[in-house]
Amino acid sequence: MKQRNLTQGSILRNIINFSLPYMLAYLLQIVYGLADLFVIGLYCNVESTTAVANGAQVMYFVTVVIIGLAMGTTVCTAHAIGANDRDRKALVVGNTLTLFALLSIVLTAVLLLLVPSIVGWMLVPSEAVADTHRYLRVCFSGIPFIVAYNVIASIFRGMGDTRTPLQFVAVACVVNVVLDFLFIGTLHLGAMGAALATTLSQAVSVVYALQVVRRHREAFGIERSHFRLQREVVRGMGKIGVPIALQDAFIQISFIVIAVIANNRGLDDAAAVGIVEKFIGLLFIIPSAMLSTVSAISAQCIGAGLRQRARQTMYAAIAITFSFGLLWSIMLQFNSEWPVRFFTDNAHVVQLGGEYLRSYVWDCALAGIHFCFSGFFTACGYSIVSFAHNVVSIVTARVPLSYLFSVSYPLTLYPMGWAAPIGSAISVVICVVAYRALRRRFAPLTS
Repeated sequence: MKQRNLTQGSILRNIINFSLPYMLAYLLQIVYGLADLFVIGLYCNVESTTAVANGAQVMYFVTVVIIGLAMGTTVCTAHAIGANDRDRKALVVGNTLTLFALLSIVLTAVLLLLVPSIVGWMLVPSEAVADTHRYLRVCFSGIPFIVAYNVIASIFRGMGDTRTPLQFVAVACVVNVVLDFLFIGTLHLGAMGAALATTLSQAVSVVYALQVVRRHREAFGIERSHFRLQREVVRGMGKIGVPIALQDAFIQISFIVIAVIANNRGLDDAAAVGIVEKFIGLLFIIPSAMLSTVSAISAQCIGAGLRQRARQTMYAAIAITFSFGLLWSIMLQFNSEWPVRFFTDNAHVVQLGGEYLRSYVWDCALAGIHFCFSGFFTACGYSIVSFAHNVVSIVTARVPLSYLFSVSYPLTLYPMGWAAPIGSAISVVICVVAYRALRRRFAPLTS
């Protein structure tokens, strides 16, 4: 493990070196998530598959909220490293470990108590209710492992190291696939087997991560006193992490609402929207990686007092993400059905999915811009701006326009696909206005 100074050298090289392992980790997490569904579909009935699909959606919701909260640790750690303040870094790391240990205990207890209510809220088909209960109980019991993994990964990323967290994901992914075939294919444990595989693979990954931390404990410089919670340190992490966690939770809820809108159109439309969302998720690896990259690199630069370099990092990331998104958007205007064919051979679903993707794909270019702005705002300590523009975008465009276009154009998904890029366009405008306002009002942070 090596602590990397991201305030020196080529900006573009720093972005590439930091983001590539993150992208690979993100891709492995997608594979990790699909493994359970693939194996359960291979050996079990529809009820078990439905239980895993619904349970995984809940677990993803919980995970993104934890990741959002942990972003406060990443940024505060990066600030301390940029300022070359070893004691501050140790305080952030120590307080993070104490705070999230307490959080994991409370979260586990609350979620286990809420299992029946959660299954009811999701309107899980009656045939899959029992399996969903079992799946969630096992996964919720493993919440401390999910928290530990994401917190340790956030600390490493704040220290400029994205390669070590990639190792954590790789270990979890390999163990999960092996255990899926053991528990589901050999022992015939069904949905509970998938949950056990997920939970145990995360536990193995955490054990591996702790061994890495132990081998490099001198890099953290933590003493017993650093584990004592300090209000100022916790407030600083919360100021960044809480808005991001709320934002990510709100975004996931909006995706669920849009899925319900598609479900009401019929089975083919629902399948088409679901398939396109999976493909868009792959394209969004780049913008998502750039958000975290800009957050970490700009935070180190701001901690070191290099405001102009922080802004240049954001500009370079915007150029990368926008170019990537624009290229894919143009290519898919000529043939937008081929990605859908990877998932289904139903001609009607392919047609609907192609229509939806042809308009939706423009979101990759526009979202890339506001993702990078969000990373910069987070690095500056103003993640509330990221929360605000996402909420406005969802409330004014993504959800209402999806519903309006769905009702107004029942025979095609093409208009409905425009709801996402229109929402991102609103976010971009808000980000530009906020950036200019912050430059004037908070000159020490942004100039």
